[in-house]
Amino acid sequence: MRLDDYDPGDDIRDLGRGGGGFGGGGGGGMGGLLIGLLPMLLGRKMGCGTLLLIGAVAFFLLGPGANMFSSGGGSADPMADSRGAQGVACDTEGERFACNVFGSTHQVWGSLISGYQKPTLNFYQDENESKCGAAQAAMGPFYCPADQGVYLDTSFFNELDRKFGAAGDAAQAYVVAHEVGHHIQTISGISDQVRRAQARGSQADGNALQVRMELQADCYAGVWAARAKTRDGQPVMEAGDMEEAMRAANAIGDDTLMRSAGQRPVPESFTHGTSEQRMTWLRRGLQTGDPRQCNAFDTAI
Repeated sequence: MRLDDYDPGDDIRDLGRGGGGFGGGGGGGMGGLLIGLLPMLLGRKMGCGTLLLIGAVAFFLLGPGANMFSSGGGSADPMADSRGAQGVACDTEGERFACNVFGSTHQVWGSLISGYQKPTLNFYQDENESKCGAAQAAMGPFYCPADQGVYLDTSFFNELDRKFGAAGDAAQAYVVAHEVGHHIQTISGISDQVRRAQARGSQADGNALQVRMELQADCYAGVWAARAKTRDGQPVMEAGDMEEAMRAANAIGDDTLMRSAGQRPVPESFTHGTSEQRMTWLRRGLQTGDPRQCNAFDTAI
């Protein structure tokens, strides 16, 4: 991918490791984490989002009470980072890459939305806190609507390659852009509408709405990739990048994750969509570059 260097401002922070400056509950084990995530999946804390990558995975892959990802350890992934000085944002290779993707999303969405309000990008290591509760590496990247922040431990980039078989910078960029897609849903009011609808329905109904939320965020990630340009006007996407992003979308479909865990896929339990659905909606954004084509709520998915 071609990405310009982004000068981090007050919208990017490195929270470091351990308890942060937010109120609310602290860390805890995976059992407590899953309890904390359940209301999000049912809409009470809608959009704390890559639950994308991992709310369901923790249950599907390892069952309650287990840690999904191990932290630490080496990797051949070029985006792996040896931690820099704590508290300094964008000071490792992985963080710099995420910062550059993040800055590029501002350019795209700022041109599409009048008065666009940026989210914040919060790096942390291993565990910290958000206004949605615990931030733990095992959760994967997520978006918290309560503080309009994207939370990322960049060790996830290694996991994306090693555990999901989705290597490459475009796969990693897709993850960041997807979380920014949840921010678009928050500032546009979509998240609130879905949360209210979930509160009125059954768990299965709530899950079905959550799937549509995630597919729309996938489509928004594709819109960013289609529209993003460098300062000299070159497309951000290069040859092979679309295929990398598609491999990532395929790897994290609910049905694929369940089969990988030796489980029979149960559509009523899906919260992010099948691999085919995720690829379809990401491709829709990539091919059209039009956020109006990302309405996953009024069309068949």
